Amino acid sequence: MSSGGHGRRRGKKHEEEEHENHERWLVSYADMMTLLLVLFVVLYAMSQVDKQKFAQLASGLSDAFGTPVSVIPAPTPDGEPLDGLPGAIDIASAIAPEQTVEQAEVDAAAAAAALAEAQQVAAEAQAQYEDLSEIRDQLDAALTAAGYAGAARYEIDERGLVVHIVADQVLFDAEEAVLRPEGRAILDAVAPTLSGLPNDLNVEGHANHLPVTLGGMWPSNWELSAYRATTVVRYLADGGVPQDRLVANGYSDTRPLVATTDPEAIGVNRRVDVVVMSTASAEANDLLPGLDAGTPQEGTDG
Repeated sequence: MSSGGHGRRRGKKHEEEEHENHERWLVSYADMMTLLLVLFVVLYAMSQVDKQKFAQLASGLSDAFGTPVSVIPAPTPDGEPLDGLPGAIDIASAIAPEQTVEQAEVDAAAAAAALAEAQQVAAEAQAQYEDLSEIRDQLDAALTAAGYAGAARYEIDERGLVVHIVADQVLFDAEEAVLRPEGRAILDAVAPTLSGLPNDLNVEGHANHLPVTLGGMWPSNWELSAYRATTVVRYLADGGVPQDRLVANGYSDTRPLVATTDPEAIGVNRRVDVVVMSTASAEANDLLPGLDAGTPQEGTDG
């Protein structure tokens, strides 16, 4: 017989049924209640307005944007939290009045500074106008003494004192750039006054609207007007006016003194202008034409 026989059978392992937790819903319920509690705490915290911090926020916004900050509070059932505020308020004035005072002081200081600057510019313009008027009187007196009263017209514009010397039958003959004897006498009369000035001098040649003679020595009025200007510059430099203060420009017929329909246009627009440049600031120079408006000019021939 076999010694092993059938042997022992292994018994089955006893397995107990897993215990079911019937209280598991309490965990979810507790989590939900906790979340609700946190939600209500947050809502309550949001409903409380810290007026001091709100004022600081409004002040910061006002400084950042440079203007007062206004708000319109939303209506609330129980009047909280801004029940005492009007429909629209100026935060800078209602919550931080001291900053409104500071801003007003800054605005007042800026206005005072602007007024002082405007007064300074006006005073500078007036002083420059008086200086240019004195130069005009000196030039006119020199021309009168030389027997050429009325040979020049004067105006003061944003550039300075403009001395219009009519070229026709005075400085040059028609289509000529050689100084006439009368022209040399006029420049000799004004040169001492011009040489003693600190101002720069712009000499401008102008022609009338009549074209130059075809086949003549001048291709156009541009060359004629420019050469007349340089002729006057050379003569003034020889008469003692410092060369570094002289500039010559030719403008042909682009800047007439009177309209071409004027009976005097042919003679008056053919001229040389000596501009005594203003030494004032650009802001003051802009005021010079207004000061000169309506002022009777000496030395004009009508």
